[in-house]
Amino acid sequence: MKQVRKYLFLLVIGGNLYYILEVIWRGYSHFSMFLLGGLCFILIGLINESHATSNLPLIMQQAIAAIIITLLEFVFGLIFNIYLGLGIWDYSSLRFNYMGQICLTFSILWFFLSLPAIMLDDYLRYWIFDEEKPKYRYFGFYRKRV
Repeated sequence: MKQVRKYLFLLVIGGNLYYILEVIWRGYSHFSMFLLGGLCFILIGLINESHATSNLPLIMQQAIAAIIITLLEFVFGLIFNIYLGLGIWDYSSLRFNYMGQICLTFSILWFFLSLPAIMLDDYLRYWIFDEEKPKYRYFGFYRKRV
């Protein structure tokens, strides 16, 4: 039950942040963006939780996070924009878009926005859920040996 509360909390934090960013960027949002943002925030946080990826440099975590966000945005776009016909967003006027649902410009933006998301998730887990204190020894491609 404790895990369910933790992930609900992280979903609400991530969902609200994504929703607010979208309102600031576009002037409006949609409830589905709250769900998308919450799910993205949880999955970005889980990058650090896996033994296979917990020691990755932040830049690699950002790249993985950008891919996760882009893929989820595509899935949500297929469901909400194409299947349900809600027309929440349309990137078809932007260069390097795919089906109007994702585009390279926003994937690059997700890369940069994922750094504060990764760090926020780490500190929320530390401050609120008494998990391990985050340690950031390196930001580049190679890990420094201590």
